Amino acid sequence: MAALGIIGLGRMGANIARRLLRAGHDCVVWDRDPAAVASVAADGATGAADLAGVVAGLDGPRAVWVMLPHGAPTEDAIAALGDLLAPGDVAIDGGNTFWKDDVRRAAALKPKGIHYLDIGTSGGVWGLERGYCLMIGGEADPVARLAPIFDALAPGRGSIPATPRREGRSPNVEQGWLHCGTHGAGHLVKMVHNGVEYGMMQALAEGLDLLRAADSPALPEDHRITVDLADVTEVWRRGSVITSWLLDLTASALAQDPALSRYTGTVGDSGEGRWTVQQAVETAVPAPVLTAALYARFASRDETRFGAKALSAMRAGFGGHLEPK
Repeated sequence: MAALGIIGLGRMGANIARRLLRAGHDCVVWDRDPAAVASVAADGATGAADLAGVVAGLDGPRAVWVMLPHGAPTEDAIAALGDLLAPGDVAIDGGNTFWKDDVRRAAALKPKGIHYLDIGTSGGVWGLERGYCLMIGGEADPVARLAPIFDALAPGRGSIPATPRREGRSPNVEQGWLHCGTHGAGHLVKMVHNGVEYGMMQALAEGLDLLRAADSPALPEDHRITVDLADVTEVWRRGSVITSWLLDLTASALAQDPALSRYTGTVGDSGEGRWTVQQAVETAVPAPVLTAALYARFASRDETRFGAKALSAMRAGFGGHLEPK
């Protein structure tokens, strides 16, 4: 079995380590919070005192997965790995990073003989049980070497029917992980994935807002209709063309709290939606739905509607995202 170093044991990093441990892989882990390290170490990982300790705890050729917020925390960790790792080792950024930063980092590490992989990781707080969809950018050789790691993290085929006429294509795609292309390709695909996610979530939220307002006093009395949104979302889950995991999460949230009273409707964005719209501008590709979904999140910070609460409920359900204070 392979060994992996993991830097950052937050919502996803800790469960990535646990999923690998369950599959029999070894993990050397570190986080600036000693309690997070102790928690994962209690599940079988080897805890390290710092980033250098992670590298020292691995046999070569090493692979170290950074799972930190984008920006300075990730930049600093990758730069430090550039000084600590040896030729043939692999530095991985599995967080949400702008893909152009990956191109720059890979170029900086190449003269040192250090491989770099950018891995867009989708699965949120449910990834431990469901697995993670992995979108990988970088050179083919380190991707092939780390295939056992990706196999363990990915969901596997499960009960999803095979897509017709895929014969001869890479089987790992049906397992839930894809080598998307060169450096930056993984995070480019994940960026657009998250932009699409914004649009899907916004469409569901607006639809629920419309249904909730169908009994508005502003309407003639004989045109007012009251519907149970918890039941509507439940029936939509069963055979409708909009069946999805996002709908599953929404139905669950409404079943527990039909008014979504625990949510304010203030919806955050973590960068990928903005980058997707920026990419659309740079490539002159019309993306009105994705752009409008991003703007709707901005608007949610000024006015609270039920649809915005539904968005907050979905984000909390799949990713454990808390509303901004």
